[in-house]
Amino acid sequence: MKIAIIGTGYVGLVVGTGLAENGHSVTCIDRDPERIDMLRNGKIPIYEPGLEELLMRNIEEERMSFTTDTAEGVADKLLIFFCVDTPTGEDGVPDRSNVVAAAEAVGRALTKYAIMVVKSTCPVGTAEKIRETISGLTSIPFDVVSNPEFLKEGAAVDDFMRPDRVVIGSDDVRVLEIMRELYSPFLRTGKPLIAMGIRSAEMAKYAMNTMLAARISLMNELASIAEAQGADITQVREAVMADSRVGSSYLFPGLGFGGSCLPKDTKAALWMGKSKGVATPMLEGVIETNDRQQSNFVQKMLDHYGERIKGARIVLWGVSFKPRTDDIRFAPALRVMDGLLEAGAEVTVFDPVAGPKVAEQYGERVTVAKKMYSSIEGADGLAIITEWREFHFPDFERMGTLMKEKVIFDGRNLYSLQTMREQGFRYISIGRPSV
Repeated sequence: MKIAIIGTGYVGLVVGTGLAENGHSVTCIDRDPERIDMLRNGKIPIYEPGLEELLMRNIEEERMSFTTDTAEGVADKLLIFFCVDTPTGEDGVPDRSNVVAAAEAVGRALTKYAIMVVKSTCPVGTAEKIRETISGLTSIPFDVVSNPEFLKEGAAVDDFMRPDRVVIGSDDVRVLEIMRELYSPFLRTGKPLIAMGIRSAEMAKYAMNTMLAARISLMNELASIAEAQGADITQVREAVMADSRVGSSYLFPGLGFGGSCLPKDTKAALWMGKSKGVATPMLEGVIETNDRQQSNFVQKMLDHYGERIKGARIVLWGVSFKPRTDDIRFAPALRVMDGLLEAGAEVTVFDPVAGPKVAEQYGERVTVAKKMYSSIEGADGLAIITEWREFHFPDFERMGTLMKEKVIFDGRNLYSLQTMREQGFRYISIGRPSV
């Protein structure tokens, strides 16, 4: 099939590359000429494991092309994927201007029948808005389907190539069959393609993300109770996850959720409820708990140092909102850095891939270290923020000789209490007794 992808961010690049890898002819469209030039040269503006290799292969095989010209990009395409950003404001209202702008560009450029596939996370009713926008600009027939993405940054390629499910929102049997054919190579292991109404498909992504966010916030509240009662949330978690009704996913206490999806989608779901007069106390609690979790972590550091926090050199290991990505959008590390800087601390960070983005955002206010161990030389304390694999089994003896004060604030509970006692570290974690 001939396919156009509008937007070359995480979703657009993964979707476009994954479809090209299955033999389709894919044209990626973006209005940023610098980004398009990078992609034409086989370089990607994001860090996503496995993506660059696939991109290079499909460019060489001439299955992928890139353009800033929407008319050129959508010409003769059967499927046009909308993969543009839909940021959410502080009030939780999703900004659909990028989606509407893309629909306007497509409406002016359309020359033959095509199916508009809305991959962007959009509030309920967006597909209808796209239909209305394009219909006002052309008399050429087209269809609109909702096809929400369920990609995890750091594992997005695998999630797209081997999905748990594919959701398609459409009431047209013929369109559903085309979409079923498109996704059939990805569902050969028996995973389902779930067809539903367009509005239900639009709601599905918000339902999924708010459910995951709720598990994280609830576990963090339980961790606070466990810590206050002298229990160990790590042991409690083992008992909880052994129940088949609960399982083990998203039950790790820590600094809460961040990134480009869960924070904005929970706020958007809250807004969608309020806009229709629906009471949403649980969603409000999920968001409040997440915000409080990060401020509580900073407070633990302030309580430990007291007045000594002014001028103290605190090192953060990990800045990205999760491992295997350089994305720092809404990352818990930002709240931690801001709190420490406001208190007068000197902040140094080390992250395997996200350092340049921190430098770009914070400038000289924060020192970005290039190496893991050299970052903690002379440090008054270390905070574990992101659970990158290289942080799981560090050389504690070496760390102890490098650090000025042997204290670790662990926002991810990576280390055992016994190990920390044996190594002589002051150790403060989440939902567990301090050592």
